[in-house]
Amino acid sequence: VQLQASGGGLVQAGGSLRLSCAASGRTFSSYAMGWFRQAPGKEREFVAAIDWSGGRTSYSDSVKGRFTVSRDYARNTVYLQMNSLKPEDTAVYYCAATSGGGGWSNLATYDSWGQGTQVTVSS
Repeated sequence: VQLQASGGGLVQAGGSLRLSCAASGRTFSSYAMGWFRQAPGKEREFVAAIDWSGGRTSYSDSVKGRFTVSRDYARNTVYLQMNSLKPEDTAVYYCAATSGGGGWSNLATYDSWGQGTQVTVSS
């Protein structure tokens, strides 16, 4: 599956953004989808994930209660709604897809990655 992330931008602290990740191919519904982010000089870290059915989600402690992951099967798209943004949320955000098992927070679990979209939160 090929992934295209979009929706990043510059926002003030406390604001909101919604990221989108469009997937190509007919097997979108069989993939669990994840969001990761990477700040300058830091390792890529897990943000959120959603299973193939949309019925189970997972979040990192740093975004829990502020971010929401969802998916739209008609549009083959997964979303990351980000509210109450903080300067420490500034990073390049990546979406990823996995067709297998493994821990969602583990980068090696994912088969395909999007190109990333920049999110910058000003204080």
